[in-house]
Amino acid sequence: MPALEWSDLDRRAVDVVRALAMDAVEKAGSGHPGTAMSLAPAAYLLFQQVMRHDPSDPSWVGRDRFVLSAGHSSLTLYIQLFLSGYGLSLDDLKGLRQWESLTPAHPEHGHTIGVETTTGPLGQGIGNAVGMAMAARRERGLFDPDAAPGASPFDHHIWCIASEGDIEEGISHEVSSLAAHQRLGNLTVVFDSNHISIEDDTQIALSEDVVARYEAYGWHTQTVDWTQTGDYVEDVEALHQALEAARAETGRPSFIRLRTIIGWPAPNKKNTGKIHGSALGADEVAATKKILGFDVEKSFDVPAEVLEHAREVVKRGRAVRAEWDELYQSWREANPERAAEFDRISARRLPDGWTGALPSFEVGSSIATRKASGEVLSALAPVLPELWGGSADLAESNNTTMKGEPSFVPEEFQTKAFPGGPYGRTLHFGIREHGMGAILNGIALHGGTRPYGGTFLVFSDYMRPAVRLAALMGLPVTYVWTHDSIGLGEDGPTHQPVEQLWSLRAIPGLDVVRPADANETAAAWRVVLQHNDRPAALALTRQNLPVFEGTGDAEKVARGGYVLRDASDGQPSVILIGTGSEVEIALGAREILEAEGIATRVVSMPCVEWFQAQDAAYRQTVVPTSVRARVAVEAGISLGWREFVGDEGVVVGLEHFGASAPYKTLYEQFGLTAERVAAAAKASLAKTGADKGETTGN
Repeated sequence: MPALEWSDLDRRAVDVVRALAMDAVEKAGSGHPGTAMSLAPAAYLLFQQVMRHDPSDPSWVGRDRFVLSAGHSSLTLYIQLFLSGYGLSLDDLKGLRQWESLTPAHPEHGHTIGVETTTGPLGQGIGNAVGMAMAARRERGLFDPDAAPGASPFDHHIWCIASEGDIEEGISHEVSSLAAHQRLGNLTVVFDSNHISIEDDTQIALSEDVVARYEAYGWHTQTVDWTQTGDYVEDVEALHQALEAARAETGRPSFIRLRTIIGWPAPNKKNTGKIHGSALGADEVAATKKILGFDVEKSFDVPAEVLEHAREVVKRGRAVRAEWDELYQSWREANPERAAEFDRISARRLPDGWTGALPSFEVGSSIATRKASGEVLSALAPVLPELWGGSADLAESNNTTMKGEPSFVPEEFQTKAFPGGPYGRTLHFGIREHGMGAILNGIALHGGTRPYGGTFLVFSDYMRPAVRLAALMGLPVTYVWTHDSIGLGEDGPTHQPVEQLWSLRAIPGLDVVRPADANETAAAWRVVLQHNDRPAALALTRQNLPVFEGTGDAEKVARGGYVLRDASDGQPSVILIGTGSEVEIALGAREILEAEGIATRVVSMPCVEWFQAQDAAYRQTVVPTSVRARVAVEAGISLGWREFVGDEGVVVGLEHFGASAPYKTLYEQFGLTAERVAAAAKASLAKTGADKGETTGN
């Protein structure tokens, strides 16, 4: 193990970190100073001596990744980014939590250089770190599978700092269990065990042996207790040895419990809930600075020699990067085809001609959109090696397994049904939807591959925090959510999504796509994969749907809504808008209405978000304002459709939960039929004054 070099300047730098944390929160008037103060030695040690990183090139693909799962302690990261030379200034620290600052309350990926992920909801960061570790292994398997351990330019480590709040959240169990199962030896979690949360002493709600819990998962565990002597001694050497031992353990993920005292060394507020989430106050700041030997009259005071010393990490980082570059260039010369593929995938650029692999389905045939999606994935497997994913134990139902592709799993855990190895492609999340969402985000954040994950649409609720963060970060994650309505039938209301579609459409930046048939599904996949700046959800049917003429045009599908069947005379009196399985119902209603002489247009709207993104001129060609009689039909709540049908339109949907019965019975009993849609169209026409009636005679 490398020796620890810890000088008086390093000790002084750690105290500067504490002072900056106090000053920043004091100036902001709010924030979380305590954890940043007590974690100052650990964070400084990681950035200065343990992690492989180059502040002059934050996007270096060979870097270690750092995840601050305890995102409320954002200063733990911001101050290290300032000291290490990532571009943050003292003025940025002074702007903590202020409008347009680079130091928002919780770190935001894409907003501040050096922030690897957006952490806010506790536990999500641990999941992201697990995803990054999985992505690193998959990337190595794609580009350098035969290199000796530690000898590949794709070998790097994931470091994560977590709090008691992270550990308490249920998502930590899901992702930690899976990390151990996957033998992720490239992952280390440092657990800041300070026994304090907002409600003060965590003993009020937490009494488990957390280390024993992680041992039970199968993690490599260590404890560094800075309180073990009875006095508080920040034994940096012990922590350094633990971190290096964790790096050396390649067969298991590592968990280090670091016992700290929050807010050290504040004389009155350390080890209390008061210092966790609020400013110390001027008197306590002054008293603490006096203990640290700082001028109590100065704020944001960083001695030049301390900053100069800390910035030496740039020189060290550049040297490590230069050494890595030699290895990387040797790999490129020896593997020109893999290098070209690596360049393409790193740029998130799709290969030429990839759309030629997409399947097409015979008009008039009948196939569930979940099955069509599975055939799309299998067809794309040979041409898009970056695409990989799986399901939360629902692969057979979600159709998320690419045919013939091995599973991503340690060899000892492969099964007869799912053979594979550590560099496989098919992911198995187990029944862990919440964890799956965060892991998918981590995979996308790591770069180098593109993930998808599946479950039933109704269980997207378990994933919602991670889905929201994917949208916030603009990550190209694809969700394959099947069994999208009461059309799943007999499983009943607990499994039948009703409110989920519009609930998900309410998330800014998430594309919710509900294709009408198999060809529209293939087109939807094409459009989704062409987007690199946002997540997308495919809501797919369990039941078979007929394949219609005209649904496979990707350019039309990309617009989110298009005219699938126009009125017989090209001048519609009424417009029917359908999504997913209800497009078939809308087409059936059109036949009824046209037979009665009512000119009817059917619009397929697979993605509301894509349609809303079109210019007004296009939207007018599809749903012209001059046609006021409109009906929207969808097997879910009507929330949101009023925008499209207007005051005189009608929405045919469900404002209640489903029931357990065959799906055709449910559609009939709940009025999701062509006849009811036709009647709704006549009602809408009547609202517009178009229903004039007939003379009855005397």
